[in-house]
Amino acid sequence: MSPTTSLSLAGKTALVTGAATGIGRAIAQMFAQAGARVVVNHLHQPEASRAVVRAIADAGGDAFAIDADVARAAEVRRLMDEAGEVHILVNNAGIIQERAFLDTTEEDWDRVLDVDLKAVFLTSRAALPGMVARGSGVIVNLASDLGILGREMYAPYCAAKAGVIGLTRSLAREFAPHGIRVNAIAPGPVNTAMVSLENMSPEWMEKELAIPQHRVAEPEEIAATALFLASDLSRFYCGQVLGPNGGSVMP
Repeated sequence: MSPTTSLSLAGKTALVTGAATGIGRAIAQMFAQAGARVVVNHLHQPEASRAVVRAIADAGGDAFAIDADVARAAEVRRLMDEAGEVHILVNNAGIIQERAFLDTTEEDWDRVLDVDLKAVFLTSRAALPGMVARGSGVIVNLASDLGILGREMYAPYCAAKAGVIGLTRSLAREFAPHGIRVNAIAPGPVNTAMVSLENMSPEWMEKELAIPQHRVAEPEEIAATALFLASDLSRFYCGQVLGPNGGSVMP
């Protein structure tokens, strides 16, 4: 297949943050199936990350895990040093919190913004010099449909994900002349441990399911979009926000 019609990631190293579980795990496994060498970033999840690496190896792929807090600059520098040359960066790590705005503390705000937005800044800043030097690279940022829609009780999360979209577009404009593609994914509800009745109220789940498809996505459905954006099939995508969301947002 020619480069313009291939989903192959052979010869590429992909760093996926927050890859021990959920969407990140699905992306890591799908990228490995496409031929990438995958760096499985996680934060203090040794057993889960080992399970991802083992699953990839059992399927004939190549992966290794690095424990690092991507919301901390020193940790990100260490992560990049240990990862080596990174051709594809997927900024997936994220947290969510359901809390009334007037009950949201400064600590709540900082924690969500650090993980969901600042980390994207730190990892991108660390990966881009190498991409610029090579004249090629891909960054895929995980935003959310709530970064477009907004949602009561989720102010820090919505603000962070809206910020991810803005940062994506800014980086896309600045680095496209260097052969680097930066795009985002804004999923709707996804079947992960983070999005469950254990962490969310029934009212939240009711709103999440009030979409045309009336269901949550499986992580692999989001990973498929990430694979497309990482591959040569998306060579003319620049600063775009793709929405595997079941119809929650229709631009």
